[in-house]
Amino acid sequence: MANLVVRNIDDDIVKALKARAGQRGISAEAEHRRILEAALKRPKKKSFAQVLQAIPAVGRDEDFERKQLGDAANVFD
Repeated sequence: MANLVVRNIDDDIVKALKARAGQRGISAEAEHRRILEAALKRPKKKSFAQVLQAIPAVGRDEDFERKQLGDAANVFD
């Protein structure tokens, strides 16, 4: 397993890391690993095109035809 050294970290960041680790009852090193894993191993978001491609082909074009409404009072007619 590899080692990672991070230099020139702001003191406030180090304090926040240690405080967060203390709240969880783990070491700062373990919390650092947890943060890196959460940030880098999460599933990638789908692109808009991928989401559109995942929509099933259902219905007919007529089912999705837009109709103009005469006035607001007849919205549900």
